[in-house]
Amino acid sequence: MRKGEDKHHWEKELTGLCKALLTMKTVTECKHFLRDICTITEMRAITERWQVAQMIDEKIPYRKITEQTGVSTATITRVGRWLTHGENGYKTAIRRLKKG
Repeated sequence: MRKGEDKHHWEKELTGLCKALLTMKTVTECKHFLRDICTITEMRAITERWQVAQMIDEKIPYRKITEQTGVSTATITRVGRWLTHGENGYKTAIRRLKKG
């Protein structure tokens, strides 16, 4: 949150972004939208976190995740905490993708 910005404003903008994402009908549309709003570095960070979340869910040891992905143990640990103590976003997405 930026200095002088209240949480309500940020939540409203986040809701708007989520609604925009939900309007995307194909993976290609979603990729294009995300690419328009994120830098390559941001996209890389997001995709790395998503990859790590899936690997942690598969019970792959953190050391092996680092070896396979090159992602830092700090990032892996952070994602692991979000999986355990977050708002279940990762878990929901992983579960739904597994269901097909």
